[in-house]
Amino acid sequence: MTTYLGQRAIFPAPDLIGFILQIKGNEGRMRGDEEHQEAVFVFESLEDRVPADHPLRRIRRLVDTALRELDPLFEDLYAEAGRPSIPPEYLLRAALLQKLYGIPSERKLCEHLEFNLLFRWFVGLPFSEPAWDHSTFSRNRERVLTPEVFAAFFEAIRKQAESRRLLSKEHFSVDGTLIEAAASIKSFRPKQAAAQHQKHRHNRSRRGPQDPGAGRNEDVNFRGERRSNDTHASTTDPDARLARIKGKEAKLSYRGHILVENRHGLIVDCQLTRATGTTEPEAAALMLGRERTRRGRGSMTVGADRGYNTKSFVREARALRVTPHVAKKQRYNAIDGRTISHDGYQISQRRRKVVEEPFGWMKNVGGLRKLLHRGLERVSGVFTLACAAFNLVRLSTLTAEPALPTGNGAR
Repeated sequence: MTTYLGQRAIFPAPDLIGFILQIKGNEGRMRGDEEHQEAVFVFESLEDRVPADHPLRRIRRLVDTALRELDPLFEDLYAEAGRPSIPPEYLLRAALLQKLYGIPSERKLCEHLEFNLLFRWFVGLPFSEPAWDHSTFSRNRERVLTPEVFAAFFEAIRKQAESRRLLSKEHFSVDGTLIEAAASIKSFRPKQAAAQHQKHRHNRSRRGPQDPGAGRNEDVNFRGERRSNDTHASTTDPDARLARIKGKEAKLSYRGHILVENRHGLIVDCQLTRATGTTEPEAAALMLGRERTRRGRGSMTVGADRGYNTKSFVREARALRVTPHVAKKQRYNAIDGRTISHDGYQISQRRRKVVEEPFGWMKNVGGLRKLLHRGLERVSGVFTLACAAFNLVRLSTLTAEPALPTGNGAR
């Protein structure tokens, strides 16, 4: 702009005149010109940028309903006075978003929140506010992102499915899966070898750079050494246990358990334990006991594989007035022929495979192929949040309105 006697004139600058002439000279052309100058003011909201039929809209409504139920819990977690913190609703939505889209790390999640408008809208972060630092998750993991909060959130989602009458009250399936821990097999050392480990580290520091084993990731040879959970433990994650699936190598793992209703395959209860040999029937009995408390009276059946065909589990299930429809064995069969002869047993055995679908989703999408956190308590919260995320995906599909007919059948 030009000036005249100290006042700003109304005539534009020469460069702006050239830009206007260029635009006017291109009138009538089909090709649009690239704009090198961004608008100063944006009058649209994030709500306008998200399509009306986007799947996250249905999930957002379910999440907001659950968070309103958790509002009294959030009030108890914060003091009356002090510096305002990041709203716990933001943190919980962001942690849920990481599961829904399989984002590998919290650092990458915060990077997405900075430029992804869809993620900003889902979290509730205004367009004008910058995304928080990834260390915020670490600081709030002791207050907001706890197993207790995740369990309350999972229960709120389950209640919404129950209020829509999407849960079966009688027929269930149970199963467990191994979840690889965030610990290397090299950290699996003898329990009473702490002094030897310190000596080993001292000797490693004295080795020269020409030694092949020098460096942080040292060479370890376990050939010929007997290792078991009774004599060894991980120095990285002491709660992890050495376990394996038949036909595969042993890894440091946890074991996740879920109880699924047979109507729509929704998870009604979950539990995470150490990966020991007897945790599957023990966790199943615990989850069935909680489900019996919620249901009260009434008949219940549970389908399971051969791993649950034990006398202790069958006895505990019958004590809870639950009919155990477990897969039969050729030897040491714990269920009687009367149970196997019923038609409901065959239906339960066919339907129990629905319990594998949540495990597949949580490992392929929900980030549970290999854990990022350590410790039984922290991993338990991560597993509960992944179960809640799976239920949200299923609920958004079950509650979606049917698509309008197209083609010749449209009226």
